[in-house]
Amino acid sequence: MGIIEFLKGKIIVSSQAMPDEPMYKEDSMRSMMQSVVNGGAEALRVAGARDVKIAKSLNVVVIGITKPSKLPENWKETVYITPTVNDTKELIEAGADIIAFDGTMRTRPNNESLNDIIKFIHSQNKIAMADISNLHEGLNSALLGADIISTTLAGYTKESESSPADSPDYELLEKLVQKINKPIFLEGRIWEPYQVQKAFDMGAHSVVIGSAITRPQLITKRFINYKNNKD
Repeated sequence: MGIIEFLKGKIIVSSQAMPDEPMYKEDSMRSMMQSVVNGGAEALRVAGARDVKIAKSLNVVVIGITKPSKLPENWKETVYITPTVNDTKELIEAGADIIAFDGTMRTRPNNESLNDIIKFIHSQNKIAMADISNLHEGLNSALLGADIISTTLAGYTKESESSPADSPDYELLEKLVQKINKPIFLEGRIWEPYQVQKAFDMGAHSVVIGSAITRPQLITKRFINYKNNKD
């Protein structure tokens, strides 16, 4: 069974932290990854070569990305998820099974193109996963040969500001499933188990959950905000 087929119907956990967060320490990240694997996750999405290596040691499928240590102020307008071919090389050398990258149509560093990134990933016999924010980007990424299309960036770009602010973009998922004959992953603003089931019922190949599981500060903040709004 190939990796993509193996992931059908699976929940993937995005285990990430920014360098200025307590959970970023190597031991903390290892513990977090091991915890979600113990809970049943069979695939992880992680950032950077260090964390790819940690995840690979846990015998799970690993989706690798790179991103800056601090997001730029204009992050809605900037390509920052695995933006260059060199970034993909770092992840491939670390052992990532799937390379995820910004699949939008925005300008990239070094005058590189989305096509350059997808072609290089395939030249290394790895799986190319395009993180997109709208249908047009999904169609373009699929046309260029991306193996997986994910809704990761829906609501996080200038081109997708109409996406729901507090829930998954099911409308985008539905359109992608209808128009693209490739695996479609749902990612972004998933907080409840019923949202996962809804995604699978709509035809999602896999679902990626991040903050609701692996970002303690954001989980806490949701409870605090709820309480404050009730007071």
